[in-house]
Amino acid sequence: MLPLGQQENGMSQDDPLVCLALLGCAIWIGKQWLEDFRSKDPNALPGATPCSQTGVWIAITGALVILVLETFGELITKLEEEQSTIVWYFLAAMVAAAVLEELVFRGYLVISKRGRGILVASAVGFSLLFALAHPYLWTFSKEEGLSMHLSSHKAWLTTGFLYLKSLWFYYVRFAKWNPQQSLIPCVVAHLAINLATFAIKASQGKVIW
Repeated sequence: MLPLGQQENGMSQDDPLVCLALLGCAIWIGKQWLEDFRSKDPNALPGATPCSQTGVWIAITGALVILVLETFGELITKLEEEQSTIVWYFLAAMVAAAVLEELVFRGYLVISKRGRGILVASAVGFSLLFALAHPYLWTFSKEEGLSMHLSSHKAWLTTGFLYLKSLWFYYVRFAKWNPQQSLIPCVVAHLAINLATFAIKASQGKVIW
């Protein structure tokens, strides 16, 4: 989940080539994943297995509930005013993130064959990495170097909800109603959050068209 409300010194969200490159990479990897899904190759990419429509809708519903809680949390604390502005073509990077981040984190960064306890511990640990990897509590620029934003309530709120979203995505991957541990509900739920976030930003006038 690329930084959807990122700080101004974060990723080059104003560079359309970066956004297009990320989308191109996601399309290429998605094509490889789909080929593995169809071939049922035992050495396929992680999660290249089917999932029921019910499972997909459960994943989407849970993800959107979390986003609604985050949005209301910002409104109640009046932190929505601190939302950063993004350009419209950053949507390409947001779509790409749903594929790339799910394959990396829910696909590879998890320990799934050493018992339930280790599975849960790895999901908790890698979710922390997932949340902290997004530049909210920190930013980096060539001019100023590394800057920390530990006093920002908005940064803590956003990072906390990123952590909660990651835990949900891990749960979706390994839930009993997803017996083949498909990545499909994870990617679709992640995509739903990102598209809804873009729509919310647009409604708040935080998207430059």
